[in-house]
Amino acid sequence: QVQLVESGGASVQSGGSLRLSCAASGYNLSSGTEGWFRQAPGKGREGVASIEEFKDISYADSVRGRFTISRDNAKNTVYLQMNSLTPEDTAIYYCAADLSVLGWNRRLREDAYTVWGQGTQVTVSS
Repeated sequence: QVQLVESGGASVQSGGSLRLSCAASGYNLSSGTEGWFRQAPGKGREGVASIEEFKDISYADSVRGRFTISRDNAKNTVYLQMNSLTPEDTAIYYCAADLSVLGWNRRLREDAYTVWGQGTQVTVSS
């Protein structure tokens, strides 16, 4: 059974940093695609970043240059380093995975992923 467990969410002030972790079990992260999504209150789920076979990484325009996705195969864990946080980054952040290589045009699409974590809350105050 494939499971994803996120951690690292917290409340921080604007300009601060956080690192989210997504630990996978029952699934080898290096074999497919992993992504981070977020959902702010009253809004739909938004693709934030994705990583595929190490070298293929995608970011939403809203986070490019501030967020960094990475993967540690030895720990079977995906990370999202978030810097220069603003109140607009406040959301529940979800880790997602798919066993396939999704390709550049699907990596940030919610409907492309088959496995989801439970989410972790990130709150940024001004």
